[in-house]
Amino acid sequence: MKIAMFTDAYFPRINGVSVSVKSYATELSRLGHEVCVVCLEYSQEQQKSSFFNEKESDAAAPFKILRIPSLSVVFSKEDRMVRLNTWHYLKKNLDSFEPEIIHINTEWSVGYLGSIYARHRKLPCVFTFHTMWEDYLANYVPFLPDVSLRKIGVGVVKYYLKRADEIIAPTQRIASVIYRYGIEKTPDILPTGISEEKLKYSIKRAMTVKSYLNSKFPEIKGKKILLYVGRIVKEKNCGFLLDVLKKVHEKNKKTALLFVGNGPYIEELKEKAAGMNLNDSVFFTGYISGEDLVYFYRMAGVFTFPSKTETQGLVTVEAMLSGLPVVAIGELGTADVMQGDNGGFMVKDDVSEFAGRVLELLENQNLRKQKSLEAKNWGAKWKMSALTPKLLDCYKKAAAAKFSENTGL
Repeated sequence: MKIAMFTDAYFPRINGVSVSVKSYATELSRLGHEVCVVCLEYSQEQQKSSFFNEKESDAAAPFKILRIPSLSVVFSKEDRMVRLNTWHYLKKNLDSFEPEIIHINTEWSVGYLGSIYARHRKLPCVFTFHTMWEDYLANYVPFLPDVSLRKIGVGVVKYYLKRADEIIAPTQRIASVIYRYGIEKTPDILPTGISEEKLKYSIKRAMTVKSYLNSKFPEIKGKKILLYVGRIVKEKNCGFLLDVLKKVHEKNKKTALLFVGNGPYIEELKEKAAGMNLNDSVFFTGYISGEDLVYFYRMAGVFTFPSKTETQGLVTVEAMLSGLPVVAIGELGTADVMQGDNGGFMVKDDVSEFAGRVLELLENQNLRKQKSLEAKNWGAKWKMSALTPKLLDCYKKAAAAKFSENTGL
């Protein structure tokens, strides 16, 4: 099968969507399908950044990558948008690929091109509803009224939901939102899977990573680590973890908070940590390649995830599969992943409760061992090998629906 996957977010831009697209494109290619990821070109500065190394380059991918000429976005330094004169460029290049399925993973400029191309070529179109834009837009354009932003966010998503032959929701909660939007199509529930490649562990490499961490941050040596992995942006509620650490320190000073990731909020977060006198206990690694994340999961004591806007909670699943117990705020995608205290503790948006559960896992080794084993078993259902066949079934259903529409049968 020939599949074109459209996304506005792709490497070197890192978020849940770019990870999802790359993960599924890689697994589909491994199974013998041809995939073309249609995404944006990025500036030279972004491409030369630490999170676009040789192993993650387009040339190293096992699938085709079509970069669309783009422009910068005024309200977001990380993001881009297509140039207005790119339609013929896209059509020419995609026609040569001859896709059989269009899979849209985005709601903005690249996604719009994908929907136009699907209609133009009468191809089956699959849409994955990744992002709750009615909640997220305020983080990008805060100068507009919240009511207006929610209306825009809903309208943008509904455009794709109405035009898709098949809809994918990563969680049951997102599926319920689709019904709330008045869409009558029944979505397929399909989370992003975790590749077994990301879980490979080498003792030699583990020693190298630990040595690197201790040399870069000497103060972390001997402390139990609370780990956060992900983009460092305001909408992830990262500042909440500083308050948690302060509370944990009341009973256990030998605890550090390690942020693995990058993002526009990092400098503000560093300033906040300094203002709370946490400089010797809060550390920022910047971006770490996906293949090395397992070593950070394995050396940490607790995975701490404060986001209240997560749609999937992929890093939570990665932590679980690595045997790292989780303490997380139980909202949206995190609630769908944990479904209670599976693999850790799902708590309310409350610093004292969050810190209390963290301390339980740090101080009670029997409990931690129990939750570690539970996390591995619970996370197994998100392995990519189990989920990709379900994605192929979605493609087949979309193709059947489009065939009926085109032929009137």
